[in-house]
Amino acid sequence: MIVVTGATGNVGRPLVQALAAAGAQVTAVSRHPAGVDALGAVRHRQADLAEPQSLKPLLDGAEAFFLLVAGAGENIDPRDILEVAKAGGVRRVVLLSSQIAGTRPEAPSHAHLRAIEDDVQQSGLEWTVLRPSGFDSNAFLWADMVRSQRTVAAPFPDTGLPAIDPADIADVAAVALREPDHAGRVYELTGPSPVSPREQAQAIGDALGAPVRFVAQSRNEARAQLLQFMPELVVDGTLSILGEPSPAEQRVSPAVEQILGRPSRTFTEWAARNIAAFR
Repeated sequence: MIVVTGATGNVGRPLVQALAAAGAQVTAVSRHPAGVDALGAVRHRQADLAEPQSLKPLLDGAEAFFLLVAGAGENIDPRDILEVAKAGGVRRVVLLSSQIAGTRPEAPSHAHLRAIEDDVQQSGLEWTVLRPSGFDSNAFLWADMVRSQRTVAAPFPDTGLPAIDPADIADVAAVALREPDHAGRVYELTGPSPVSPREQAQAIGDALGAPVRFVAQSRNEARAQLLQFMPELVVDGTLSILGEPSPAEQRVSPAVEQILGRPSRTFTEWAARNIAAFR
């Protein structure tokens, strides 16, 4: 049995599907039932990482555990979660962290992720840490504007970063959960090449078969927009990466191809697969 938390999200959903397609027995876990229908016939259970004991009946007898803490808040205690997992017989944990934990270890916006990485690595379980770059699916932020105005507004229009398709993160996680060879490894995961916001807008327009106008936002305009749904520390850290990426944050990692035996998917492929959200 493999337990997947965050199972209805951008990474969790394709991960559950990849594991089920590989013949694994999966328990999909989320706080809310919304999105469960997309998981197919996989067993779904509700639980909250902020209440580790709610995971106990789900982890009892499980062999591996995908831990996704994004959106769970910074007040969760991963040590309690990991103790519940160990008590249930879990041997292997795969943590979804962030590239920033490696490229900007002093950044206060992601201090909680670095602490969670430490807890996982000291847990006594077989562990793998995944550090993806920015997600292609962050472009969903533009969906309403594209639908209503055929426009994308974003800062730093020509600064490219190797954003990754969440489905590639899921495929790597599925391998790490099933195979022991990845224990004790930290993988930085990126897309196949840097892509700028202007290029992303072009790719969405190409997939739509209609022109999409690009409007360059100021940093302050973008900050005001992001503050509507992200904490201030995270907003400022995100804008710093988008506007002043380090060489390490612009570098393409070979890990996806090494693990999966194929190149990572392009943003163009992601846009074509998800274009219904922009119509």
